[in-house]
Amino acid sequence: MIRLGVQRLEHGRDLPLPACHSAGAAGMDLHAALPEDAPLQLQPGRRACIPTGLVIALPQGCEAQIRPRSGLALHHGVTVLNAPGTIDSDYRGELLVLLINHGDAPFIVSRGMRIAQLVLARVEQAQWREQATDGERDAPSPLRVTTRAGNGFGSTGSHIRRAW
Repeated sequence: MIRLGVQRLEHGRDLPLPACHSAGAAGMDLHAALPEDAPLQLQPGRRACIPTGLVIALPQGCEAQIRPRSGLALHHGVTVLNAPGTIDSDYRGELLVLLINHGDAPFIVSRGMRIAQLVLARVEQAQWREQATDGERDAPSPLRVTTRAGNGFGSTGSHIRRAW
């Protein structure tokens, strides 16, 4: 279990902390920390950063991912624009959720509404080491050519025609 420091900002004091709602849940709901008397109307095709009223302290080697809620996407066409949004372990600002309305009608975001999910994940940082290809002699650890090689975007087990 990851221990997570959290601070509630003044505009989020009365909102619930993110929590898993079942034994197998991966995501924790984030709530909109908008003023009670000022809901946000998100027009079709528009986007907005929604405050959560939370600041978190992730341990080194972890990230928090901001992910869409499936019900908002299915019923309203509202989703997280940069899904998943990444919160780095050294970020100490308020968690904001970048929502976009892909639906046909305006969508009202009100105080306390569950607007996204927070998923915690362990991450590794890479140390890059350039390597020669198979065709170059005396390469210490060459990159090996595989059957797949550079074929991507749905190419596994198929023949793909590239448009570029």
